[in-house]
Amino acid sequence: MLVLGVLLFATVHFIPSLAPDIKANAVRRIGDWGYKGIFSLLLLAAFGLMIMGWRDADPAFLYSTPPGLHKFVLCLLLVAFWLMAVSARKSRVRLLVRHPQLTGVALWGISHLLLNGDSRAIVLFGGMTVWSLIEIVAISHREGVWIKSGTPSWSTEVVTVVIAAIMIGLIVTAHPWLSGVPVSW
Repeated sequence: MLVLGVLLFATVHFIPSLAPDIKANAVRRIGDWGYKGIFSLLLLAAFGLMIMGWRDADPAFLYSTPPGLHKFVLCLLLVAFWLMAVSARKSRVRLLVRHPQLTGVALWGISHLLLNGDSRAIVLFGGMTVWSLIEIVAISHREGVWIKSGTPSWSTEVVTVVIAAIMIGLIVTAHPWLSGVPVSW
């Protein structure tokens, strides 16, 4: 189920970036809202498969990570979630990072690979990292030259940091329910 969830998630996202004609044909047939509805339902199914697959998997231990990395990786995760929050808002970070959400997903995946040395971690976090890196390349290729927008105010940056902090709090709270593993500081 875990592999199927990761593949479904990636496939649904690859359609607009790698197969835009399939998306255009679907939108023409069922409309924009129909496409978005099916897209959303497939992503919910992918998340469900990933969560159930993670919980049902019998992980095989493959490697151990140095305990000294734990604090560094937690900081990397904070950056990852901050980048994900930035992706939906105007931010000065967007002048430095072209694809903040995808970069955040890649950092999230790499962070988890540094913390977890088992087979299910390789599938989920490795799969999501590979997906995000392919998407970065595909979208950059499709969009062409990166045109940077203006610089937002510092108050906008503060609001983005607050949104990221709330998002991190929600994820830390939900983490034991989603993964069966509490976040340890």
